[in-house]
Order: sequence, then structure tokens, then C-alpha cells
Amino acid sequence: MKRIHFLLITTFVFAAFLSVNAQKAPALDASPADVSYLRENGRGTAPVARVVYGRPSKKGRTMLGGTEAYGKVWRTGANETTEIKLYKPVTFGDKQIPAGTYSLYTIPDKDEWTIIFNSKLDTWGHYEYDQSKDVARVKVPAGKTDSEVEAFSLWFDGGNGAGNMNLAWENTLVKVPVKF
Repeated sequence: MKRIHFLLITTFVFAAFLSVNAQKAPALDASPADVSYLRENGRGTAPVARVVYGRPSKKGRTMLGGTEAYGKVWRTGANETTEIKLYKPVTFGDKQIPAGTYSLYTIPDKDEWTIIFNSKLDTWGHYEYDQSKDVARVKVPAGKTDSEVEAFSLWFDGGNGAGNMNLAWENTLVKVPVKF
């Protein structure tokens, strides 16, 4: 009889422990992280650059010129500051950037964007942006997308030593010329 009581109590305690420690799956991030690579000649070839960034969504809001004001430094995505790793020297626009890892900030405007490569790493948002750490700034025209882009997107195109780093959101498309 004592053995049955012991087993019942042990089973009850174990079941209570399991129910207390059961966890719900975490909610998905509203602005999930993404990665984009620039490769020498496409998939399967050596990387030239890698960008890690958060992908915020519009969700019915006006983002560029609204939530993300024109003329102000932006983290170029969501959450942590976007970071770009260059595996070798790369020319963006007319500025050659040495191999290394940089924070990638932008200053969006209606007709032109400023792309900023900054040496201060591991920051959240643009709150710790320090202009004195800028390695280079590149100005590029802002164009239009063919259709609305719900989630901020960043990707590379091209190969054989040249292409673009593309940034798109809402109806805006920015193409930063890249040579490597």
C-alpha cells in the first residue's frame, strides 16, 4: 500500500513538474532576420559580401517618409543595425571599401539615398550611430518599383565583377552600383 501511495505521489509530482515547465513556442519575430550574399559568379562561388538585416513590413503604414522619416539616419531594416561583411575590397558607387565588417546605415530621401558604411558594430537600431565612425558615404538616386514591396528587401544582382546592391520597400527601389 505504501508503495502504491509512493508511486501515485511520484507520478503526481512528475506530472505537475511537466505542466509547470511546459513552454509555448515563441512568437515569430514581426521583422525576421534575413541574409543576402553577393557571390563572384552566382550560387556555389566564393562570397564577396554578406548582409544580415531585419525585414520590417509595412502593415498598412507609410514607412519611407512616414515612420522612417526622410533625411534622417535609418538602420536599414529592423531591430539590430544591418551589418555588411566584405570578404575583399569592394567599390560601392565611387567609393572603395576595404574588406571587413561594417554597420550599414542609410539616409532615405524621396529622390536620393545616402548609403553609409560605419565601423561601429553590434548596435541596435540607429540610436548609437556615430558619424565620426563613418568609413564611406555613397549617394544614389531613388527609383520606383514595378509593384509595392510589403517587406523591406535587400539583395544583390550581377556577377563577373559588377552588379548592384538593391534596396526595396513600398514603391521605392534603390540600386547601389557594386564593383568587385
